[in-house]
Amino acid sequence: MHSYGVDPGALHHIGDAAGRLRAELEARLPAAHRGFLSALRLSHVEGGYFFVHAGIRPGVPLEAQDAHDLVWIREPFLSSTADHGKVVVHGHTPVDAPEVRANRIGIDTGACYGGRLTALVLEGDGQRFLQA
Repeated sequence: MHSYGVDPGALHHIGDAAGRLRAELEARLPAAHRGFLSALRLSHVEGGYFFVHAGIRPGVPLEAQDAHDLVWIREPFLSSTADHGKVVVHGHTPVDAPEVRANRIGIDTGACYGGRLTALVLEGDGQRFLQA
């Protein structure tokens, strides 16, 4: 938001602060940026990995996942031990360190809250993390 000249702190005292922030951002977001963001896919498959913002609904085939779940889900995804067919790489739920499980890799380490920014590097069969 700061990149577009919107100061979230300036509107915190307004009753509908979230609505005002959204309106302010939409007014300042260049059409080309809006087009780019609107064209983004909600998931990406690469090899044995399924990349998504939040996670998936366990038991639902990857190609049939609901958009809302891909962006917002936490449970029952986070506690699921089910084999999803691919390893799900996700963020959305901040953790102290990357979580590597048999069925998912969580890489949200709270950068938006002052934590580290984490990236997953996949090379061949290896996995490693970069953090800043």
